Amino acid sequence: MSPEPDITNPATQPQELAVQEKKELGGEEKTVPGRFFVPSTDVFETEDGLTLVIEMPGVSRENLEVSLEEGIVRIEGKLDFSKYAGIEPVYTEYNVGHYARSFSLSDKVDRDNIAARLEDGVLTLTLPKSPAARPRRIAIN
Repeated sequence: MSPEPDITNPATQPQELAVQEKKELGGEEKTVPGRFFVPSTDVFETEDGLTLVIEMPGVSRENLEVSLEEGIVRIEGKLDFSKYAGIEPVYTEYNVGHYARSFSLSDKVDRDNIAARLEDGVLTLTLPKSPAARPRRIAIN
């Protein structure tokens, strides 16, 4: 028999599904035509590092750019609008547009070993911790 959930802890409560509105990118001007949105992102931490799971539906590998400059990871994904040419939607739940997001990295991230994978519109960034930031066992003499 499993223990009863702690009703005083919101983390143990089931979450209801809700439609999340796309947030339009603000504060940064782009020279590329079209709207830019902030992609939804989940961040997970393990002993070895951080994993960022970023939703970018409709973005192909050729139209995705991930860069690292001065401790900031920048992600920009552009849609091919030709796929939407001539389509007049009857109803839409989200706006079509490009994606842009940036993350400032701490010194604990091993910047030389960052990895990126795009699969089915989901970008997964793996940010390994530097060896000095990883937990380690101390030998007892």
